[in-house]
Amino acid sequence: MSTEYGCEQYALVSYVRNALGEFVEDLRREVHPAHAHLPTHVTVLPPRPLQGTEEEAVAVLREMGKLVTPFRVELGEVESFLPTTPTVFIRISFAGYKMRELHDLMNCNGLTYTEKLPYMPHVTVAKLDTNEQAAEALQTSKIRWREYKGSHSIMIERLSFVRGSNHTWTDLAEIVLSAPPR
Repeated sequence: MSTEYGCEQYALVSYVRNALGEFVEDLRREVHPAHAHLPTHVTVLPPRPLQGTEEEAVAVLREMGKLVTPFRVELGEVESFLPTTPTVFIRISFAGYKMRELHDLMNCNGLTYTEKLPYMPHVTVAKLDTNEQAAEALQTSKIRWREYKGSHSIMIERLSFVRGSNHTWTDLAEIVLSAPPR
């Protein structure tokens, strides 16, 4: 996650705390050691300013979380946002529409924000400094991803509301997706 303006921003993420998350963190350490400290996550709401208080935002997010049944997504191919940004990522290939629905639901009240680019569910491997670095990281990431034999599945059931600037983020609250299955 990065910030657009360098000031405090807020985001909503789902951490990937399993072997797949460890794989992505190891890969990030290899291709961009400067960001090795960032935990693997799927971004639900990209960084944005907050309108209102943190407490109000948490209350709204927790209410919205009661409307959503936990769900599983699958990761597909390694890609990049080149030349728009020097970012390498793994696309969500199965149930991406559920991530978009979750994004649209949570993008409300004090967290309403019009993003510069369309929301595309993915797991960021690394956001690099130059397009050349990203092209190199993309090739390495594709090789490592082909070699990875573990599960490509992520269960989306808990979200973290975070505050940060630059590449330092602090967890503020956990949001549980708790609607019963239909």
